[in-house]
Amino acid sequence: MNFGRGPSVVLNVGGTRYSFSREVLKDFPLRRVSRLHGCLSEQDVLEVCDDYDRERNEYFFDRHSEAFGFIMLYVRHGHLRFVPHMCELSFYNEMIYWGLEGSHLDYCCQRRLDDRMSETSTYYAVEDPPGEPFGGSEDKGQQPQGAEGGKWLERMRRTFEEPTSSVAAQILATVSILFVIVSMVVLCASTLPEWRAPENRSVEERSRYTAESVREPSGIIEAVCIGWFTAECIVRFIISKNKCEFVRRPLNIIDLLAITPYYISVLMTVFTGENSQLQRAGVTLRVLRMMRIFWVIKLARHFIGLQTLGLTLKRCYREMVMLLVFICVAMAIFSALSQLLENGLDLGTKNKDYASIPAACWWVIISMTTVGYGDMCPITVPGRILGGICVVSGIVLLALPITFIYHSFVQCYHELKFRSARYGRSLSAEFLN
Repeated sequence: MNFGRGPSVVLNVGGTRYSFSREVLKDFPLRRVSRLHGCLSEQDVLEVCDDYDRERNEYFFDRHSEAFGFIMLYVRHGHLRFVPHMCELSFYNEMIYWGLEGSHLDYCCQRRLDDRMSETSTYYAVEDPPGEPFGGSEDKGQQPQGAEGGKWLERMRRTFEEPTSSVAAQILATVSILFVIVSMVVLCASTLPEWRAPENRSVEERSRYTAESVREPSGIIEAVCIGWFTAECIVRFIISKNKCEFVRRPLNIIDLLAITPYYISVLMTVFTGENSQLQRAGVTLRVLRMMRIFWVIKLARHFIGLQTLGLTLKRCYREMVMLLVFICVAMAIFSALSQLLENGLDLGTKNKDYASIPAACWWVIISMTTVGYGDMCPITVPGRILGGICVVSGIVLLALPITFIYHSFVQCYHELKFRSARYGRSLSAEFLN
């Protein structure tokens, strides 16, 4: 160390003092502490620590003392673990400050940190669309149109992305919900015999968007709904901060899947016309029109319940994969045994429903999930015993991962509820003002 006097130095971290010799600091495992050895002036020291006492040769760091104590245990013994009853992200910030990384943690704590960071990044991704109203993007200097333009864009983002942020956002959300409901009602009603076109029109003609079909009530309602959804999507894309991130968001992908089939159907009708060789496109058009059912998922933008479901599925993908593995393993075992007992032993009572293992897989799935349609069932005594074991095994295997998914669902619901409550408080303040 080229600055300071005395054979030893004192580190004061949040009120807890640690005394070291000068030579120890030279190769200290913590990068921030080792930087003190090369300081030439008091100004250099103050760039590393928060304060310096020349008389005591004491360096003060305004950091969490208990967290630094656990970091010192890592320096001495080589094991780094989280502080009990301390947020993993807060301790990770302390590690970054002192020059450590997540790889320095023990394996169990690394998994906790990865899970916590995954949950937090998902939660922040849900909060990002409103424009970080509580983080203040206006302080980052990213508004090219000036302060007033930035505030206006921020308000527009909150209006379109967060239904509880203002009165205008609530009105916009209500109108959007009404359009979704109307479009779903029209879609369901169009499958009724009374709603269909006259019988003298072919299936392909009813599937194409001709001038006559557009002038029909269902065609007019569909065009209006598509126009509203298209305008809403375009406006939200224009006012978004990150266009690439906007396109990658799941709800925006669902919006595109719900809107594009209409325009594809119109274009296909325009280009195919009445060409008899392309009348097979009628089936494709009907499939594209049926994709309007994705509009129901648009309600997730306005209801916490659907948001909670999506966030839970995103966080519990490991448990979901584990559940699918359980089902696949059990399905492979029970389907092979049931096919052998019911059809493969040649006991004089062959069950044709179990002629192959793939056919028996269907019986295993409906048995493990306790659905039991009754379309196929074992008739031999060994097969019925195996069926009982299959049902009991299905209950146990399906119940094991459900507990983890349930706890994650409750946590996601409370997080989204808390976020909605914060926007509700801002809405109350708007009413008062």
